[in-house]
Amino acid sequence: MVKILFICHGNICRSPMAEYIMKDMVKQLGIDDHYEISSAATSTEEIGNPVYPPARKKLAEHHIGCKGHHARQMTKEDYEYYDYLIFMDKWNILNARRFIGLDRQHKASMLLDHCGREGEQVADPWYTDDFDAAWDDIEAGCEGLVGEIEKEMEL
Repeated sequence: MVKILFICHGNICRSPMAEYIMKDMVKQLGIDDHYEISSAATSTEEIGNPVYPPARKKLAEHHIGCKGHHARQMTKEDYEYYDYLIFMDKWNILNARRFIGLDRQHKASMLLDHCGREGEQVADPWYTDDFDAAWDDIEAGCEGLVGEIEKEMEL
């Protein structure tokens, strides 16, 4: 079982979009029983809140639901539990240092690193209201990530 945690600042826009896009992607590929996928925040600002309505709308446009999601903050235990900690931007990684320390197990990466866009950050629709750009970035990153993982599993 491959365990993936997507992480952004509040866990109401980008990281839950990544969570549900990835869940849908592996389901469509027929490999969802090999994955455990979740999301979390680095901050406490949105704890308990559902997916932000425009993000929920963007997911629904692609027939992806996110019912029952409630924002949560990541924990130090998440670092031990998950195989991959996938961040939306560099600020999220900096904010997560108190949870992941020096990342000695090399579990942390930025989502777009997995689709040949090393160092690029997922567009943040909280500030831009551009959920199409966020969708495109997240979908590309998830496709790259699942491709990398499946290739590693074949070896």
